[in-house]
Amino acid sequence: MYFLALATDYDGTIAADSVVSNETVAALQAFKETGRRLLLVTGRSMESLRAAFPNLKLFDRVVAENGAIVFDPATEKETLIAPEPPVAFVEALRRRGVAPLAVGRSIVATWRPHEKEVLEVIQQLGLELHIIFNKKAVMVLPSGVNKATGLCAALKELEISQLNVVGVGDAENDHAFLKACGCRAAVANAVPSLKALVDIVLDGTQGFGVAELAQMIEQADSAIVPPQRHGVLVGCDASGSEVYLEPHLGGALITGSSGIGKSTLATALTERMADNKMQFCVFDPEGDYRSLEHSVTSGDATTPPLVDEVLELLRKLHANVVVNTQALNLAERPGLFAKLLPQIISLRARTGRPHWLLIDEAHHLVAAARRDVGEILPEVIPATIFVTVHPDAMAPEALRTVEYVLAMGPTAGESIATFCQTIDVASPDLPALEANQVLFWARSSNRPPYAVDVVKPKQVRDRHKRKYAEGQLDPDQSFYFRGPQGKLNLRVQNLNLFVQVGDGVDVDTWQFHREKHDYSRWFRDMIKDADLATEAQTIESDAALDAAASRKKMMESVNRRYTASSEGARNWRGERARSAKPARQ
Repeated sequence: MYFLALATDYDGTIAADSVVSNETVAALQAFKETGRRLLLVTGRSMESLRAAFPNLKLFDRVVAENGAIVFDPATEKETLIAPEPPVAFVEALRRRGVAPLAVGRSIVATWRPHEKEVLEVIQQLGLELHIIFNKKAVMVLPSGVNKATGLCAALKELEISQLNVVGVGDAENDHAFLKACGCRAAVANAVPSLKALVDIVLDGTQGFGVAELAQMIEQADSAIVPPQRHGVLVGCDASGSEVYLEPHLGGALITGSSGIGKSTLATALTERMADNKMQFCVFDPEGDYRSLEHSVTSGDATTPPLVDEVLELLRKLHANVVVNTQALNLAERPGLFAKLLPQIISLRARTGRPHWLLIDEAHHLVAAARRDVGEILPEVIPATIFVTVHPDAMAPEALRTVEYVLAMGPTAGESIATFCQTIDVASPDLPALEANQVLFWARSSNRPPYAVDVVKPKQVRDRHKRKYAEGQLDPDQSFYFRGPQGKLNLRVQNLNLFVQVGDGVDVDTWQFHREKHDYSRWFRDMIKDADLATEAQTIESDAALDAAASRKKMMESVNRRYTASSEGARNWRGERARSAKPARQ
């Protein structure tokens, strides 16, 4: 369920001549029984609204006086979120004979053509008030107060994201709150300026149109709006048409050989999410996203993330969160993921946030060998992006939730074939792929996989320095000091260990790997640093350097690029932690 709530205006939208029909009430009740919420957003005062529509408990929140009041029908609590009208302003209008004149707890309302007198009094008294028109009605409120501010206050109480709300109205004063909604609709009797703003113009007038909209949401959910409104832009196909990931259709898989740019594409997608004010959460096992813009990070290379901290950041601050599990060993990371993911899914079901999940190194976190994947993941987990080099190592239960496959690099076709084999479906026909393109496959469409020129990230990505300096590389990515007779088997999972172990191995072992150019090969193939590999190869080939000199130059080269900067970062964090501790009394 993507759209979690319907926010509707009263007069001219659900009500005709101040009355809501029984048919409209029944349609709204049926909508609410789907588990969604209802909000009423009106320019009326609470007294006027109660007199016209006694069944207010149908709604989860009422925004009255054009955004000045938030009312909870279940508790009868009214919250005034705007100041009361200035007494001098009201008295001046009365002296001028402005009538009718309604004075609410914050709003002052009259009818056209009295807007001229109202504006003159505002200017004479130097007040920070603004005029809002609602067909023939003239409403005056404090500057910055409108239906949108009231709606946002109500949604904050309900903990629902604006993007997961459908709004419907009919008049000029509905512009602001409809713009704040993830989907905008207008009943057939709406003013032309409002119809020009919205995503959907309904066939029915007033309550009939709202009932029509409620049924559309129940049947199609977020498919009622085009992908440009709620999807994440991936790139363009050969015809120049934009290609999107749509959240309601299912998850996505980014796959391809190591070092081909999967994290770069994932980073670009998070930028599009941020541009669209979509909240995201990244599971980052190896520190690849620790410098991701538009986000905060829980955990680092030395400190594990805290489950409560992650949930609080997502729920209370609406922050984009990177869950960095570098400090945990490989065996510990899936346990944290299994503990945190169900709580995030529960939060999303209730609030709509986070709008997207991104799970890197998914073959570790939802591994095929795990027996509890079915308990962790629901059958459908929409708006979730898995990133992996090994789709066949992922649990089939996770892969079956995938709607979109984005395969990268020269092995893109093999990756799609592996995906299909893992979940036991027929592999589609595959086109040729040019450099820097991605094979894009929307499984539920009738279109076979096709080439897409993907979006590029705006930010300069961290070159994985922390991952390679302090992280835990997979066994097949690690370096092994074995020696000439293979008597050793010293595994090096990162560059810090490379320096430590490399300094301690015997001369024969050091020279054995030097002569085979194992160091430069590892730097190039696994660390993905061509500059370091080139420098290492020069050191390996320099016959003028003995074992000690070559070892010294090699370690200096690694330290200069990686371990010195990471050591500085550790020292800075340590100093910050010490300075944060209260002094002993």
